[in-house]
Amino acid sequence: MEHSAKVKGGDVLTPVSEIDLRSLAEARDDKDTYLSIYTSANRDARLFVASRLKAIRRALPKDLEAHFDKALQMAEPALVSEPVKGEKGCVIFASAAKGFLGIYRVSVELEPIVVWDRSPFVLPLARLRRDYEDYGLLLLDSQEARLFLVRSDVIEEKEKASIDLMNRHKKGGWSQMRFNRLRRGAIKSFLAQLIDDLQGWEELPKVKGLVVAGQSEARSQLMEMLPPSLKSRVLDEVNLSIKTSRGDLVRLGDEIVRSKRSKERALAAELKDTVLKGQPAAYGLKEVKEALEEGRVNHLLISEGFALPGMICVSCHHIHSEGDRCPTCGGEMAALKLEEIYEMAERRGADVVLVEDEFLESIGHVGATLRY
Repeated sequence: MEHSAKVKGGDVLTPVSEIDLRSLAEARDDKDTYLSIYTSANRDARLFVASRLKAIRRALPKDLEAHFDKALQMAEPALVSEPVKGEKGCVIFASAAKGFLGIYRVSVELEPIVVWDRSPFVLPLARLRRDYEDYGLLLLDSQEARLFLVRSDVIEEKEKASIDLMNRHKKGGWSQMRFNRLRRGAIKSFLAQLIDDLQGWEELPKVKGLVVAGQSEARSQLMEMLPPSLKSRVLDEVNLSIKTSRGDLVRLGDEIVRSKRSKERALAAELKDTVLKGQPAAYGLKEVKEALEEGRVNHLLISEGFALPGMICVSCHHIHSEGDRCPTCGGEMAALKLEEIYEMAERRGADVVLVEDEFLESIGHVGATLRY
């Protein structure tokens, strides 16, 4: 896939969820022309990146030196520039041969990595996507509600609403019972309007779900009033003060979202069920790779943090455990990389899931549910 010289990303923060992993996975060349750099704003990360760049340059064959130098020239302005507001990390992909430059400034710390390969090294981004999913956060009490969108540790307030119960319903000569009844009616009306606003929130279908936080009475009443379509999107509810700081809100929300790995758990359970029942499934490197090549994979499951062992033939792509030459065709063998399996799945339109699961580990760390 050829890329124009148009720069992707740039000088603004990019939520991790907005980075097009499939497009990046499709970008590749017949030889090593892609420079991938993950770095953070701290001095140690920059020193590591500089050291890795020098080491790669020294190890390059002569025919690739010019490609590397030109790719580095494209990446260098982003490497030496001052971080933009809120930036904690930066991902850079550059290929002069393909005229491609991607710069993604993110609000999360990154482990420094430098890779020179035939395609952008996107697997760390996939792992970030798993850890930093977009979600909504609703904070409320009986008089005020605040709706936030949290994206990659950046919190943005979208809506704010409030009612003044004391001015709207002055007690005057009313009985306490009548005042309490009117107060409950006003709160119910306020929450009903809040539900209408949530149903009309255009970001809701795009996020992982909604965390509902706030004073227990109002929060419980809201949950009772929520229609099933909204209630199914609630990740969790928690008792918090309306005055909770934004930083504490994000930390709490992230903990809840990361603990709600329902999709990953469900897919891992589905894979186990299909394997045990003898239904269409593949597991182990060789079987999964063959199923990917045939376009039969629906969901690809990879053990979180797994690094692939073994070798792959550069000619016939068969996987073997060791040796310099392929026992199938006699071709040259190269180290097998998890990146290749991941990119193949993205190009074929398979859903890739990184998951911690004992059964998946027991069958070789890689498995797939199949379309047929």
